[in-house]
Parts: sequence; C-alpha cells; structure tokens
Amino acid sequence: MPAAQPLTIERVFASPSLSGSVPRGVKLSPDGRYLTLLRNRADDRERYDLWGFDRTTGQWTMLVDSLKLGSGKELSEAEKMQRERLRIGDLKGIVTYEWAADSKAILVPLDGDLYLAQLDGSVQRLSDTAEDELNPALSPKGAYVSFVRGRRLWTGRVGEAAQAVTPEEASETVSWGEAEFVAQEEMARYTGYWWAPDDSRIAVQRFDEAPVAVVTRAAIGAEGTKTYAQRYPLAGTPNALVSLYVQKPDGSERVEVDLGPDKDIYLARVDWAPDGKTLYAQRQDRGQTRLDMLAVDPATGKSRVLFTETAAAGHWIDLSNSYRFLKDGSLVWWSQRDGFGHLWHFKQGKWRQLTKGDWVVTALAGVDQASGKVFFIGTKDGPLAHQVYALDLDSPGKVTRLTDTGFHNSASMDKSGKSLLISRSALNQPPQVYLADQSGKRIAWVEENKLDAKHPYAPYLASHRPAEFGTIKAADGTVLHWNMITPPLEPGKRYPVFFSHYGGPSNQQVLRDWGSPLAQAIVDKGYIWFELDNRGSDNRGVDFAKQIYRAMGGVEVEDQLVGAQYLKSLPFVDGAKIATYGWSYGGYMTLKMLQANPGVYAAGIAGAPVTKWELYDTHYTERYMGDPGPDMKGPDAAAYTKANAMADAAKIEDPLLLIHGMADDNVVFEHSSALIARLQGQAVPFEMMLYPGYTHRVGGPKVGVHLWESIFAFLERHGVKP
Repeated sequence: MPAAQPLTIERVFASPSLSGSVPRGVKLSPDGRYLTLLRNRADDRERYDLWGFDRTTGQWTMLVDSLKLGSGKELSEAEKMQRERLRIGDLKGIVTYEWAADSKAILVPLDGDLYLAQLDGSVQRLSDTAEDELNPALSPKGAYVSFVRGRRLWTGRVGEAAQAVTPEEASETVSWGEAEFVAQEEMARYTGYWWAPDDSRIAVQRFDEAPVAVVTRAAIGAEGTKTYAQRYPLAGTPNALVSLYVQKPDGSERVEVDLGPDKDIYLARVDWAPDGKTLYAQRQDRGQTRLDMLAVDPATGKSRVLFTETAAAGHWIDLSNSYRFLKDGSLVWWSQRDGFGHLWHFKQGKWRQLTKGDWVVTALAGVDQASGKVFFIGTKDGPLAHQVYALDLDSPGKVTRLTDTGFHNSASMDKSGKSLLISRSALNQPPQVYLADQSGKRIAWVEENKLDAKHPYAPYLASHRPAEFGTIKAADGTVLHWNMITPPLEPGKRYPVFFSHYGGPSNQQVLRDWGSPLAQAIVDKGYIWFELDNRGSDNRGVDFAKQIYRAMGGVEVEDQLVGAQYLKSLPFVDGAKIATYGWSYGGYMTLKMLQANPGVYAAGIAGAPVTKWELYDTHYTERYMGDPGPDMKGPDAAAYTKANAMADAAKIEDPLLLIHGMADDNVVFEHSSALIARLQGQAVPFEMMLYPGYTHRVGGPKVGVHLWESIFAFLERHGVKP
C-alpha cells in the first residue's frame, strides 16, 4: 500500500473532482436505444459536455462539445437568477437538454441560445439573439420548440421561426410562461408553461409582480457595485398575482382557468392527464395547511376540486413531485396524512394506502402501468441509507427491495416505467450510476466510477478515514443520529472537533453515503468531523419535523447542544476545542448556538446566515413560522422576533467568524450587514470575511481555497487547532 498522502484543501477544489466523474442529467432516448448524460471535463470540473451511449454498439461519443459550439456570450440576469434557483449557478457549458420525441435529435440550450443536435454530430442553430431563450422545451410529439423571451411565451414548428403567442403587456411587472420567484426558489417549480401530451394545447402561467415589495439588492463586486430593484416577497408581504390559462400552440382560443375566488394562493403544480382531456392544478393556500387538487376542463377553464390534502395540527403541507396520473384516470399520490410520507392510490373518489409504517417514502421513481408495478425510494430498511423498492399496485402488501443496503440509493425511470436508473454511493465508494431492470439487476454501468489506481481519489486512499455512526437522545427522548470521522487516535491524546451542522427543515445530513472529500481534508488536518441531525430535519415523519413549527432556533439549538455535550464526554475529544460551523440555515444555527450557550463552543463560523426571518421570502418562511404581517404587526410577529438572531447578538462571547457573498440574492447581504451593525453597536468583537461578486455559493478552484484557509486561520488564532 502506498504511503498515506494527506488531502489538502487546494486539492479538494482542484480538477478533476476527487469524487470522480459524476454525470448530470442522465436520460434514455424515447426509443430506449441511447443513453445520454452531461459529463464534466477532467481539466474543468464545472464545465459539462453532452455525451451519448449507443446501447446497440456499446460505444460512447461526445455529441456536443460545449467549448466548440458555445459562443461564450454572457448570460442575461434572468437566466443567471434561474440558475441560482436551480443551484447550478457555478456550472458552465451545457446544463440541460431534451430529447426529441422521435429519438433522432436533442434540444440543447447553450450560452443563451438554442441548438438542435443530431446523433451524427451535426448541429442546427435554432436561435441567435441578444436576448436569452428561457425555459426551452420541445413539445411532447416533437412538432414544436417553445421558450420564454422578453416576458412572453414563444412557439414555432421545429426548423421554422418562432412567434410570440402570449399578449404583449404594458407593464414590466407581468410575465408569461415563467415561474415566479418563490415557485422557483421554494416550490421546486421551475417552469410556467405545460404542453398537452398531444401538442394540441399549452397551459400558460401569467404572473404580475406589481404587489410585491421592491428590495434594492446590491451586488457588490470587486470593482464597482450594481444595484437591482428586485421584486422580493418578504415574509408577511404580498406575493405575485398568479393566473393560469389554456390556449392553442399559436395563442388562439385562450381561456382562463378558474383557480377560485381567493387570489392569495400558490399555484404549486400543473399536469395534464395522459389523454390530454383534463388539466390538473394543485392550489395551495397562503398558510400552506391546505392543498386542493383541481380538475380543469381545458376547453372552458372550469374547475372542480378533485380532493383536498390537509396538514396535521402544528404542521404544514410539504409539496412533492412524487405522484403520477395513470391512463385509467387514477392517481398514485404521496401524502403525510398518517404521520409519515407514504404512497396512496386515488381511484374513482376512493383512497387506498400502498405503503405504511414508521418510515418514509422519499420519492416515487416511476410506474409501469402495463404490469402495475410501482417503484419508489424509501427508508424502510433504515433512515441513513435510502433504498429502491417495488410493489404491485393491485396487491401492495409485499414490498420488494431492489438495491444493496450497503449503499445509499436514489433512482429515476423512463416514462414507461421499464428501466431504472440507479445512483448510489457508500462510505468507501464514490457515486455510481447504472441502468437496471425491474428486478434491480444491473444491465449496464452508466458510470462505474471504480475506486482504482486511476481514480482521482486513489492517492488519498491510504489516509482515508472511516465514518462512524451512532445515536443520542434529545431532551424529550427522541433518538437523534450522528456521524463522526476521526484521525487515527493516539492513546491519551485529545483532539479538536469541527462540528458541522445545517439544522433546518427538509434536509438530512447524516447518511451512509460517500460524503464530502472536504470532510476528509479537515480530518487530515487533525480535527474530528462531527454532524448531528436535530429534530425538525427531514425523513423522520411529521412529529419529528413539526417541532420547529413557529419556533425556529429552538429545539435545533437544544439538540446540537446535546451533541456538544456528548462530544465533551468522550475521552479523545478536547472539550475546550469544539468549533461549530454552518452555512445558510447552518450559519443562522451557529449564531443561535453561540447566543444560547456561551462558553460551550470554542469558536463559531457563520456562513451566509439568516439573521432576521422577516427578510426571507414568503413561501419558505411562512410555512414554518406563520405570518409576521407587514411591518412585523401580524399574528405571528412574536415568533419571528424570538427566532431572529438579532436581539441576543450581544450574548455572543465566543470567537465568531462571519462570512457572506456580497452579491447574494438568496440570503441577501443585508442579513449580515444588519448583524455587523448590531455587533459593532454593542461592542461585541468578531471577525468577518466578505466575498465581492459572490452569491449564496462561495467557491471555486481558488476562492474555495481562500474561504477554507481563512476558516482554519481563524480557528488557529483562537487556539482551536490540533
């Protein structure tokens, strides 16, 4: 075995990626012959090209070279913001693509324009404009290409010039065919139009941001500052006005969908029935405790409530993409109505539960309607390594596991539900992707990513440290999961701890997966790496999650304290050297932990923290915290005041490093600037590192190194070092 080579921070952020080749956007062609994916370059891990695998010849070819085809044109602010919402703002080259219905071509957006790539390597340019084409799509039958440009929806037959098919609006606050800000950022809905399966109609969203508060967002760069008058729906203030229409592809015969008398609602999801005769719209109330499934007549726009989903007391409705409308008119639907996320079958007005137990279905992978098989991902075999399962729709009592419990798994399927695309990783295996049949048997590797001598991580295997897992109990007896990675422990020696956390809802950190090479680099520096999933985090059921309802910054802080106390009880831990670190919600947690328990943590690092929840957006914040009302005079304002990280800022006695990107459009820089002013005004010492031009993600080959070396320099200055 080669000598152990320590893993440096520089190598973590360099290319090629230490996790190996991790494909994005893996898809099967409609005819099943080709498998396509986006593969990053060895010399630039953030740039992706389009590759294809011919299953009949077994050959891989690069279908589109992003460097050769791309123009290098700077993206519009609208597209940059969309990429931020998708968390792909740092990626370059090809970030998405779509197969044509006849499996003969692929629609490829690149550098703000559209291309149609043929399988023989030829490429046809479909657009060449100064403006970007947003949300490009091919119609289901492949006859049309569509996109959003200039706040209007455009369509055109493939190969012909596209035309605007929605009205030209006088007001710049009105947009057609796009998803409004909160839909993109918080509802995982990234489009504002939906083609009927037979290409006969399009459902199109219109939204008007006139009622939405204007926030002056400063994007502070290295040389100069740009300001944006951004429409940002602060918690407790008006949202965009959203409406839905159905029209012919050329814009004719447009009718408005009846979404009900209450205009202060969210349009959560829109789907067509497989036969195209019904449009389904999910309507969520402002308080997010009720979800109505509307069945809409696309010819008239008239709607009726098909069924209603109601949140448990003290909880909320979690939106999901885990549902399928079937050809017989029934629906496979994910619901938390029994206290855990499970699958149900809705047919002819009646419900039948398909999965049950004290575990959760994390995602619906697909349905094979010909055989009646349902495929899903869940925690039936334990919450730390998700598995892929199958059941029979007619007799769901028997659930069959299709994956290896030694791996953490996820899966997707082709539209017919015939083939599984399984992604997995393990503690000692970087992410792998393979094509499997319905029994879970591997047909072919998409990316084996074998950890052999050629793998980028191979030089560091000798120093790779295993993760350990365990549980502790919260103050109320709830079982909490943790994981820990230690350096090789020497008898009698005590080690500092890098205590990483997120803590917020809809998130799970402790998993038996490959994890981050960054954690190994921190351990190579001589620290113990530790994580704990507190109450309020994901995939443990309604009762576990709802304990943060109207009470953010409460039980999460208490549970992380239990983790710190557990660490201090271990003979190999230096209890005086526990540093706590988090980003975004985790940064907020760092502040609350230092405020609540002075002296427990030797130092805290707060990256891009939320400091005032009334500065965050409506859909996310009100889901958990309620309505603060305009000017903090609403029914739940007191809960916001208690949860904020401002009032108790002066209680921070331990060393604090505050980090923020100065062009952050998610947790805007005002969160940190307000805290900075408060700490200075209270004569509270702290340190800060700000990154001009960077958004909510601060990283890259050089800046990532600077960020993390700044963190370790801060810890060393305050004695938190091995």
